[in-house]
Amino acid sequence: MSDSTIVYRPIGVIHSEHVMAEKTPIQSAYAKGCKGWVELFPEFAEGLLDVKGFSHIYLIYHFHQAGPGKLKVKPFLQDIDRGVFATRSPHRPNPIGLSVVELIGCEGNVLHLDCVDILDGTPLLDIKPYTAKFDRIDATRNGWQDDIDDETARQRGRRNYTGGDAL
Repeated sequence: MSDSTIVYRPIGVIHSEHVMAEKTPIQSAYAKGCKGWVELFPEFAEGLLDVKGFSHIYLIYHFHQAGPGKLKVKPFLQDIDRGVFATRSPHRPNPIGLSVVELIGCEGNVLHLDCVDILDGTPLLDIKPYTAKFDRIDATRNGWQDDIDDETARQRGRRNYTGGDAL
């Protein structure tokens, strides 16, 4: 296998109230009431045409404060080592994050969001629309996460976050 370099450049910046990772919800499902916004760089604003017709969007971003990648991690919902590719840990060989957030509105090159589980100042790599027609899967297996009860997941998922709407 050749060692080739892949380079991405940010298309904008994600802004949120989250400034400390340990007080940021671990997934957008636990971040209701956590408002934020995307400031798309002006040269990409034309790409937002028609995005306001979607209720949710995927944000793909660079974990800019993640630290070194690991192949085994302890996920936030358990205290057991798991393979990093069976988790959503930010400590990955390529620190790329993915969140489904609620799109509240669009003004020029700014997207207003809810359910933001992302640190303030995070570089945005891409935006894709969430669509139930393509993305919703009703019958799934959820690996080790099926062993976690909903209440434990909610409590651990919020981490130490105290703002936003109660879940």
